[in-house]
Amino acid sequence: MSLEKIYLEDSVARFKEMKGLAEKAIAQISDEDFLRIVVDESNSVATIVKHIAGNLRSRWTYFLTTDGEKPDRNRDNEFESETEDTRNNLMKRWEASWNILFDTLNSLKESDLTKVVTIRGQEHKVVEAINRQLTHYGYHVGQIVFLAKFFASSNWQSLSIPRRR
Repeated sequence: MSLEKIYLEDSVARFKEMKGLAEKAIAQISDEDFLRIVVDESNSVATIVKHIAGNLRSRWTYFLTTDGEKPDRNRDNEFESETEDTRNNLMKRWEASWNILFDTLNSLKESDLTKVVTIRGQEHKVVEAINRQLTHYGYHVGQIVFLAKFFASSNWQSLSIPRRR
């Protein structure tokens, strides 16, 4: 198996792992905590979910042929709470957006990794764009897990190897 094929398969696996961690964390909190803002200028889990969903849709739709910052994306709006931003609605958007990413990654060929794509007008090799998004989503998934652990408190079920007691 070529290094390129291994990289593509591993990228899909890492994204799936991140998505799963976030969803397992979110499952441990109430709808109230999903929407809760801990301190001013911080984001709720809902806001982070909304932002990741918006970013996923924008970056991975027509990935090879259009700029990753789509003209119809309103990034600033992703950080504003709206009436329709219920847990159910946001999680549907989350799922649909992750599906775009997985469909796109699964359609890539090994030879695509060295092609150039743009994100916000900046050129990236495909492999660089994938790595950029892996780190971006990892950052936000970490925030989701941290907040969920905080909200769940003593009811938290570890997502990795639990501490010894």
